[in-house]
Amino acid sequence: MINLNKELLHASLKLLNERLEINNSAPIKIVVCGGSALIASNLISRTTKDVDIVALIDDNDHLVEPVPLPLTLLKAAKQVANTLDLPENWLNNGPSSGAGGIFQMGLPEGFAERLTKVHYGTKLTVFFIGRTDQIYFKLWAAVDQMGSYHADDLLNLSPTDNELLNASKWTMSLDISDGYRQMLIKFLIGVRHERVADKF
Repeated sequence: MINLNKELLHASLKLLNERLEINNSAPIKIVVCGGSALIASNLISRTTKDVDIVALIDDNDHLVEPVPLPLTLLKAAKQVANTLDLPENWLNNGPSSGAGGIFQMGLPEGFAERLTKVHYGTKLTVFFIGRTDQIYFKLWAAVDQMGSYHADDLLNLSPTDNELLNASKWTMSLDISDGYRQMLIKFLIGVRHERVADKF
């Protein structure tokens, strides 16, 4: 199995559109976060193992829960995986797959307005999240895992104190417990953003 760089990411999504066309699927709009969005938006140069779907967009251009993913999309994704030797779950709804998912718990204010739209053909439109929402999501994931590659991504985005403060407030709206607040403070101090930590 191989990881996705920028070229392979776009190639896989173009092929996904082609498979959807061959399968006579209805048009599908997905909202992508994580490493794929970082790569596609030229925010960070790295590879990623999958494409994370945080939401779908319906025919009325409303954000909707990506559960379940359309069967036609899953079928086409499996065909692409076989063709390009990608992991079976290279396209997944992991970030918003259940009750504790990002979509289900509440997206940041103004999220929809910050999306970048890319048409891959007549059947597939991908909306990539932008830098602001990457900071929000990466902080949430980094605190949850107390570091990991999410922390690396967050720091590579070079967030300002104000951006981290806003992101911190959003994450605290998802988990209002004192335990989470303490973990957040510990993380912020650990990445040398004491001035933000002092706000809590």
